[in-house]
Amino acid sequence: MALRFIFFDTETTGTHAARDRIIEIAAFDPLRGKTFEMLINPGIPIPKDATFVHKITDAMVQQSPSFKEVAIQFLEFCAGDVALIAHNNIAFDKPFLEAEMKRADLTIPAQWLFMDSLVWARRYRKDLPRHSLQYLRQIYGIKENQAHRALNDVMVLYEVFCCMTDDLSPDDVYRLLAKAGLGIRQTQAESIQLLPTQLQTAFIAKEQESYSLFS
Repeated sequence: MALRFIFFDTETTGTHAARDRIIEIAAFDPLRGKTFEMLINPGIPIPKDATFVHKITDAMVQQSPSFKEVAIQFLEFCAGDVALIAHNNIAFDKPFLEAEMKRADLTIPAQWLFMDSLVWARRYRKDLPRHSLQYLRQIYGIKENQAHRALNDVMVLYEVFCCMTDDLSPDDVYRLLAKAGLGIRQTQAESIQLLPTQLQTAFIAKEQESYSLFS
């Protein structure tokens, strides 16, 4: 297996994948040096409390394509043997991506692997009191960004993850997670079952500090 990391992030209308929608998705492929960033028209109003977090308004997405149109391009961007990494992937980004793909009658490629940088941080940086993305950014001395806009958070995540994993290869990172019982399979249910009991509840909830209401 020769994995290629793709770091991604979503902004949404809320926190519930079953009823809320993705309004922005961004990704970074460091191997190819390419980025992906698109706003999405969710087909529903964006609540004011969500806009307060990510600053995305109804007017901004009015002329944007649907999720299905964006997803087709995202699938092309992520072609091949990839591991999609997001912060709080298990409890947030992956369930949203799965729900939106299902609504669009699209299928997540079977070869895609999903990895959670929050899982990695909690496993290998137990010395830290918090593991939110912005807290980790501060710990590693990474320049402040426009938090809660997808591509900005993706680039911070990439730098944070490089610091956390040092010179480990993508395959090594995934093997370590799998060996620890923290590998992420295709369905969320299987992923949650892989987590140690004491962590399951924590991953269902969002980070309480410096992570806000939305990813």
